[in-house]
Amino acid sequence: MNTDWLAQPCAALNETARAAALARQGQLTKPPGSLGQMEAIAVQLAAMQGLERPAADHVAIVIFAGDHGIAAENVSAFPQAVTGEMVKNFARGGAAISVLAKTLGARLEVVNLGTVNDPGEWPNVVRAVIAPATANFAESPAMAGEQLAQALQAGRDSVLRAHERGAQIFIGGEMGIANTTSASAIACALLQESPQLLAGPGTGLDSKGVAHKAVVIQRALDLHRANLAQPLDVLRHVGGFEIAALAGAYLAAAQNGMPVLVDGFISSVAALTAVRIQPGARNWMLFAHTSAEPGHQCVLGALGAQPLLQLGMRLGEGSGAATAVPLLRLACALHNNMATFAEAQVSGKL
Repeated sequence: MNTDWLAQPCAALNETARAAALARQGQLTKPPGSLGQMEAIAVQLAAMQGLERPAADHVAIVIFAGDHGIAAENVSAFPQAVTGEMVKNFARGGAAISVLAKTLGARLEVVNLGTVNDPGEWPNVVRAVIAPATANFAESPAMAGEQLAQALQAGRDSVLRAHERGAQIFIGGEMGIANTTSASAIACALLQESPQLLAGPGTGLDSKGVAHKAVVIQRALDLHRANLAQPLDVLRHVGGFEIAALAGAYLAAAQNGMPVLVDGFISSVAALTAVRIQPGARNWMLFAHTSAEPGHQCVLGALGAQPLLQLGMRLGEGSGAATAVPLLRLACALHNNMATFAEAQVSGKL
């Protein structure tokens, strides 16, 4: 499968729209800067959408699901069967992200990249199965090159579908038992940090479990050390299908001029990977929240990101990003609908 598309340039932000939005902010009936990040969000979205008055009404949420061979190393508090079971739960509307999407009026799509217990056909579940799971990356590379290309393309395809449907914001989420282990290994390789710093409890490991996870990650990093110089090689050797799909989605969104709202730790690791592949992708990213996973702060720091929320969330599924959507909508409403000093006949700043 061809991966030449990864080299396509990212779209440029619209600086004319940014300037117009900034000028409008300066005319609204409030002291300059008094709405804080709400002002910055509106101006950033204006530059992304090429509109003086941006919008966040049409949101696409895509959950990528895939199993991990590294689960054989007992690095998760939950059994691997949960991944496939959760695909069905997403489709039935019982998962957190399902409830959030329905409440927001957002379109929810699930992309099944491969689970050990295949859930079969379900409404709004796209079957893009690569394999039942990645390989155990503590013993061998997680993926073959062709598998990585398929995962990246699945992410790209999801963005193209969202783009065709008129989405104004893209949210990518993930589901995959043991995927915090994969995300931590990727972050360690990209940031040259230790597993002891970046590994966390994931689905609920105790301190002994976290220490074991760090040992497993270190073993994998030692095994693949000669093949971790480039971000795509990092993904192939210690990544997951759903993390690679997220990275592909973020790159495709940037190439197609679509803003993305990045979720928590795993999604941010995918975002960091995308930025390492194409630095221009960073311009198209908004960051929703600070995860309770300890490694998230390091990843956010590397991305120069200032998340909108800090609620102690660590569920994944895109749930933190969905929770931040009302803030984007409120920021747009304030920016678009407040009166200017002239319209309200209110005296401006001296």
